[in-house]
Amino acid sequence: MRTPKTPIPGAAPTATPVPRAAAAAALLLAAAILAGCSVGPRYERPDLALPETFRGAEAAGGTETPAAGAEAASLADRAWWEVVDDPVLARLIDEALRQSHDVRLAAWRVEEARALAGIARSERYPALGASTGVSRGRSSEALVPGGATTDLYEVNLGVSWEVDLWGRLRHLDDAARARYLATEEGARAVRLSLVAEVATAYFRLRALDQQFAIARRSAGAFTETRDLFERRLAAGLASGLETASAEGSLATTGARVPDLERRIAAQENRLAVLLGRTPYDVPRGAALDDRSLPPEVPAGLPADLLRRRPDLRAAEQELVAANAEVGVATAELFPTLRLTGAFGGLAPEVGELFGVGKTWSVGAGLLSPVVQGRRLQDQRDAAVARWEQAKVVYEAQVTNAFAEVGTALAAYRDLAEVEREQARAVSAYREAVQIANSRYLSGLADYLEVLQAQQQLFPAETALADIRFERLAALVELYRALGGGWQLPDAEWSAPAQVAAAEVGR
Repeated sequence: MRTPKTPIPGAAPTATPVPRAAAAAALLLAAAILAGCSVGPRYERPDLALPETFRGAEAAGGTETPAAGAEAASLADRAWWEVVDDPVLARLIDEALRQSHDVRLAAWRVEEARALAGIARSERYPALGASTGVSRGRSSEALVPGGATTDLYEVNLGVSWEVDLWGRLRHLDDAARARYLATEEGARAVRLSLVAEVATAYFRLRALDQQFAIARRSAGAFTETRDLFERRLAAGLASGLETASAEGSLATTGARVPDLERRIAAQENRLAVLLGRTPYDVPRGAALDDRSLPPEVPAGLPADLLRRRPDLRAAEQELVAANAEVGVATAELFPTLRLTGAFGGLAPEVGELFGVGKTWSVGAGLLSPVVQGRRLQDQRDAAVARWEQAKVVYEAQVTNAFAEVGTALAAYRDLAEVEREQARAVSAYREAVQIANSRYLSGLADYLEVLQAQQQLFPAETALADIRFERLAALVELYRALGGGWQLPDAEWSAPAQVAAAEVGR
């Protein structure tokens, strides 16, 4: 036990020693103040020249001007099950969102990014570690007469903390958090793309079903025509030209039937892969012709696209991360301050570890780069170059997003007119078949005229089914391009129970 020193009478007063706790507190306070100094650029979103309206929005019903403080309506504001408007398709999409390999992979990438962000955040706090040890050794006879064998027990509790003088650790934390947020937005983009892919694949399947029905119906009609011509040829009432033409038309149409069966099976397999399951007979809902499509589709304001599309939000977070890494590289140019401390014991007996064997230490070290051969400056230049690359990528994705919206708007608008004209053509060819049959039955024309009318009707009906599919696909693509479902929280992407549980059947 130490005895306090008695002051010498008449001597000048001595300074009172500062307690260790107060000294440590002062050191921590100084470190905290210094940690407020941060180098590196502050993030600012690139100044982009955004159009006032989407190209093609005027003709697609997207020109409404919102009231002050209000948002312009957009197709993207609606939930995906409201857009597809088919309980069977909604159930398939809901299954895909739960089981798709892409969705599950994206979810685990989010978990990885969350863990990496946690690792980066932990670097900002003191690290505490403990160690224990025991050793047995013999001293040299030159030092201890006769030598001596001793046992030593050791236990240590150490702490180490890098004082974030220039914001290096904060920038590392910001970069990791931005990449985590980018991964989350990437997962949302995967879900939106999956919704669009499943819907498009399903509509293609229904178009193939319709074309298959048309092919079988046409093959039946051409079979009757061929049989009729063969009977008339045998009776000497028809020419070989009529019979050969009927046979050729039947063969052409008949070849389409197995080809469409092959394509239907391949499309079902594609859908099964999107759903994350083995191939099976995909259930069907409403036919293409039974679907009503909105004549107008509101697109909203172009400026809102930056916050509605998850891929653009992900690209901006990557830009934030690249900006933070410039700050990291800049901070590397300055000295690093690290505080260390240790408390423990070293003694020949365990019971003496925290008695006579008690040890402790406190220290601080300043590591400053001196000669690095421009390595640190080149590291910063590389970080700046990565930031510029990320900015170009972001600008390119924004430009591409506007192009996708404009293309989808134009497709939906123009395909509506194409569908109307093609429907007129189909109606006219059907009427031509009826007239040709009536003329034939009345003896005013030969059956070759009927055959020619049938040959025109079949491809026209097939083309109408294709156009109907293309228009539905354009609506789905427009929903994706606008960032559909952007207001849905992650946990609410599944379809409501009454939609997902709808009865399905082929």
